Amino acid sequence: MSEIVLDNISKSFTSKDGQVDALKNVSLQIEKGEIYGVIGMSGAGKSTLVRCINFLEKPDEGKVLIEGKSLDDFSKKELQKQRESIGMIFQHFNLLMQKTVLENVCFPLYIQKVGKKQARAKAEELLELVGLSDKKKAYPAQLSGGQKQRVAIARALASDPKILLCDEATSALDPQTTLSILELLEDINKKFGITIVIITHQMSVVRKICNRVAIMENGNLAETGAVSEVFSHPKTDVAKRLIRQDVDNETDEETLAREQIKNGEIIRITFSENSAFEPVIANLVLTFKEPVNILRASTKNVGGVAKGDMILEFAKDSKNSEAMKKYLLEHDIEIEENVKEVI
Repeated sequence: MSEIVLDNISKSFTSKDGQVDALKNVSLQIEKGEIYGVIGMSGAGKSTLVRCINFLEKPDEGKVLIEGKSLDDFSKKELQKQRESIGMIFQHFNLLMQKTVLENVCFPLYIQKVGKKQARAKAEELLELVGLSDKKKAYPAQLSGGQKQRVAIARALASDPKILLCDEATSALDPQTTLSILELLEDINKKFGITIVIITHQMSVVRKICNRVAIMENGNLAETGAVSEVFSHPKTDVAKRLIRQDVDNETDEETLAREQIKNGEIIRITFSENSAFEPVIANLVLTFKEPVNILRASTKNVGGVAKGDMILEFAKDSKNSEAMKKYLLEHDIEIEENVKEVI
């Protein structure tokens, strides 16, 4: 039985511009103990989706089931108890600025009527877990962004949750701090078996930490699958855009130069786990004695496996293009032909 099931949930809001359909018949299953990514651009519906998991937003239609139980069937008191088992961390930390780090972590325990001595002992354990034992008497204003997020993680863990929801938890952080927070979340997942749902617009976050991913667009579920599979074989335009956004960091001049050389047949190739480390393209050029334009190239570590991706252009009047494609296939390279969208 899946730990989290979203069954055809829809959610709409009314704004000054009319009705906004934030979610449209979205269905997902998230397994116990996995790290699940939900990605999409601004307005895709991902934050609404994560708030439906703990009923901070109640769906207009459909059901949310946690361990097989529908949240619709819970009384107000039962729902409050259920929320204690679902921790949440936010983009902007949501810390109490007038309270010390220790008191921030104690706060949810005080709400649950845990005694002060017991709450402080638990908070100190959690601060040690997130590497902030020496900051327990500090105030949030004295901390860096990464330290604030570590406090927020410790606070979210105070209630011993089974599920941890992360709503854009790293988007306000620099790349190095983001990496350290992701490593912390990964460590927490391994130590405690907590199911983690990460909402993000950064494919690099999904690639680093998630087992599976759901891609959202305009309130719809566009694509789901294992992260390695989605990276290797994106099926939808939005998935391809997000992956290309992750690997392309070029200037306008480079984009213009690339457009100017696209005259021949363009293919997309995907490396296998083994072929990503072989000089296949160099050997291809040497074998056929014909130049090949590399319009885009990237190799990424996806879940500990090398995944490579290139867009190649054969010469406009090439007489060897079919033979070269056959050569690539023989070397465990997957090919997508008739590629139109390169950027």
